[in-house]
Amino acid sequence: MAIALPRLRRRKLKREPIGIYVLLTLMAAVMIMPMYLMVINAFKPLEELFLFPPRYYVMNPTLNNFTDLLIATGAAWVPFSRYLFNSLFITITVVSLHVLVACMCAYPLAKSRAPGVKLMFNLVVASLMFSPTVTNIPRYLIINRLRLIDTYWALILPAVAGSFGTFLMKQFLEQVPNELMEAARIDGASEWTMFWRLIMPMSRPAWATLIIFSWISSWNDEWGPLVFTRTEAMKTLPLAIHTMFSGSNAIARAGASAAAGLLQTAPTIILFLIMQKRVISTMAHAGIK
Repeated sequence: MAIALPRLRRRKLKREPIGIYVLLTLMAAVMIMPMYLMVINAFKPLEELFLFPPRYYVMNPTLNNFTDLLIATGAAWVPFSRYLFNSLFITITVVSLHVLVACMCAYPLAKSRAPGVKLMFNLVVASLMFSPTVTNIPRYLIINRLRLIDTYWALILPAVAGSFGTFLMKQFLEQVPNELMEAARIDGASEWTMFWRLIMPMSRPAWATLIIFSWISSWNDEWGPLVFTRTEAMKTLPLAIHTMFSGSNAIARAGASAAAGLLQTAPTIILFLIMQKRVISTMAHAGIK
C-alpha cells in the first residue's frame, strides 16, 4: 500500500493538466469563433451569407466581395485608397506621438523625487475613473476654437496624451533599478541621455504593449472623424465603411461589408501577433492582471 499510494498521486498529477488544457482549448475555440466567422464570411458568395441555419464553412469561396468593395467605394467621390491612407496616417502618427509623450511623462513620475510628483500621479489615476464621453464636448469646443476642424490635427492632437499610457509606462518604469540610474549619473549622463539610451530600450515591452492599445483605439475610432471632419476626403476607413454599408445598403452590400470588416480588422490582428510576447512580459512586470 505504501508503494501504491505514491503511484496514484502521480497519476492524478499527470491527469490534472490534461483537463486544464482541454478546458483552455475549448475557451480559446469559443473566443476565436467570431474571428473565424469574420474570415469565412469575407469569402462567401452572397447566397451563402443568407443561408439559414448558417454554415461554418465556405462551399464556393470567392473574391467577388472584395471586388464589390472596391466598386462601392470607387463609385463614391473619394476612392477607397484615400480612406485607407487617412486611417494609416492618423493611426501611425497618433501611436508614435502617444508612446513618446507617455514615456516622457512617466519617466519623472517614476524616478523623480521632486515635490508634487505623487500628487500628479494621483491626478492621472483619478482621470482614469472618468468616461471618455465626459470630455467630448470640451474636446470639440477646444478644437473648434483652435480652428482645426476638418484637419488631420483635429484627429491627432486629442489622442496624443492619454492617462492610461502614462499609468502603464510609470508602473513598468518602477521596475528599473534606481542604482542603474545613479551609475549613469556618475558616468556623466544627462537626463535626456538616460531617457533615450537607458529608459526607452529597457521599457521596450511596455511601449510595445502601449502601441497595440493605442493602435486599436485610434484605428477603430469613428466618433472623432464623424464630428471633426466635414469633407469626404478627410473620412477614415471605419467611418466610411459604417456610412456606406448601413441602412438600405446593409443587405445589398453584405458581401462587401464582410470584406471591409476583414480588411479593417486584419492590421490589428497582425500587429498583436507580432508583439504578443512583449505584451505578456509587460503584464507580468507592471502588475496588470
